[in-house]
Amino acid sequence: MPRITHFEVPADDPARAQKFYSQVFGWKFDKWDGPMEYWMTITGDNKEPGINGGLMKRVPGQFGITNYIEVSSIDEFLNKIRSNGGNVIVPKTSISEVGYFAQCTDTEGNIFGIIQLDKK
Repeated sequence: MPRITHFEVPADDPARAQKFYSQVFGWKFDKWDGPMEYWMTITGDNKEPGINGGLMKRVPGQFGITNYIEVSSIDEFLNKIRSNGGNVIVPKTSISEVGYFAQCTDTEGNIFGIIQLDKK
């Protein structure tokens, strides 16, 4: 069963947002060595329940934290989303050395992401 495995926090000022989450919750941030400014967000010990995420510079029109659900086949789940009344707002997009992601809305207009990881 697909589960939420990652979240993204958009930020107008990533340094300010990192300071906030570090001081309030004790989260740690590691700069990702990828093609965009992105910080992996460590929210706690992996032995405890919870998920880690990412923090990125906000793109126009982006608001709120986005949860990502890991799926086995992004194409299969995009079809399921569309056929059940959802919409695709960011199409299947490749992430170098990670896999693919897309962003969608459910029937209530809530935004969520799906991600298919490359299995190595």
